[in-house]
Amino acid sequence: MSKLDDGGPAFPRPEVLNPLTGQPWDEGFQGMPMLDVFAGLAMCGLASSEGWGENMAEAISRTAYNIAEAMLAEREKRRAGA
Repeated sequence: MSKLDDGGPAFPRPEVLNPLTGQPWDEGFQGMPMLDVFAGLAMCGLASSEGWGENMAEAISRTAYNIAEAMLAEREKRRAGA
C-alpha cells in the first residue's frame, strides 16, 4: 500500500536552540499536511452553501477532501511546468 501524497507539511516550525547551552528550547513542529489545509479552506466555502441534505457534515467533508486532492494534483502539474 502506498503512502497518500498529502502535499507535504504546511506551516512547519524549526527547532529552536538555547543560544547559551545549545540544547533545544522548542522541539519544533513538522506542520500539518497541505491536504488538510486545503480541505479546511474548501470546507469554509462549502459550509455556507445550501442543499447538502441530511448528511451535510459527511457530504461537505467528502467534497472538501475531493477539492483538496484536486488542488494538490493541480499544484503538482504547475510545479512540473505543465
